[in-house]
Amino acid sequence: MSKGTKRAVLVGCNYPKTQFSLHGCINDVNAISGVLLNIGFKESDVNVLTDAPGSPVLPTGANIKDALNRMVNKAKAGDILFFYFSGHGTRIPIFQPGQPFKQDEAIVACDLNLVTDVDFRRLVNRLPEGASFTILSDSCHSGGLIEKEKEQFGGQHMTTTVNTDKPKPSKAKAKSLTFDIIHSAIDTAAGILHDAANVGQKIFGIFGKDVSLKFHPHYVDGLMVLDPLEEDEGILLSGCEANETSYDLVLENKAFGAFTDAVVNVINQHWGAGISNRNLVVEAAKILKNNGFEQNPCLYCSDENTNTLFLGGFA
Repeated sequence: MSKGTKRAVLVGCNYPKTQFSLHGCINDVNAISGVLLNIGFKESDVNVLTDAPGSPVLPTGANIKDALNRMVNKAKAGDILFFYFSGHGTRIPIFQPGQPFKQDEAIVACDLNLVTDVDFRRLVNRLPEGASFTILSDSCHSGGLIEKEKEQFGGQHMTTTVNTDKPKPSKAKAKSLTFDIIHSAIDTAAGILHDAANVGQKIFGIFGKDVSLKFHPHYVDGLMVLDPLEEDEGILLSGCEANETSYDLVLENKAFGAFTDAVVNVINQHWGAGISNRNLVVEAAKILKNNGFEQNPCLYCSDENTNTLFLGGFA
């Protein structure tokens, strides 16, 4: 089989001029972009969306999903697809009659239009045979961002403890927005009172066809079911567990995501041969623990992809 094409969509949301602004997410995108160009990605195949001033395409929920859909639509056997996100994450409370309460994971676009675990599952299920889709998300609650993907490494596997002699920097900020904050913003936009029972209808009413599949009537009413395929080529490297926070920090006048910085440092140590998905997460986790961070990076993928090379290896 001929060597496939490597394509990427990189998204950084700093949410400027808002009460939940971050500082390092666009820097994170620039750092990851530099890494990709050094490991075999062509600049023309790397699509960058940020909310930097003057950005030609903002990372709204609709634009993020459009970029991802276009990337998946182009995919052929042997292609390696990559999605990187740095920004806020959230957990969506799910109330279903007769079912236990649960919370599902999502990333927060610059317009608060969520991209959820169900959206990522749908993208993975659409991959042509022989193509793979890797997600690296430096956001809170990022564990589980591919619905029903198998966890291969997480906090329960971690043997390195947090270095209490080196507490995380005082300017570290959690990359999390509670769903209540998002819900309140949606209420304001909709001009109606807070009512948790119909939040899905509100979100669908505001964003229409651009809403996450999770809030689409066909999915909510059970008319559409998305289960993993037998040959699942979705790979998720998350900055933390589903119930944890990832951190954005400022250190020595440099703003960046703690997980992204650790990942870049590990990759820089493995030029040539590359590093497996599992080992990349393990080594990044060790760096975070040694730097005083409690967050536990995770790997979600099939058994087979656990030890395959991250992004097919480095050129």
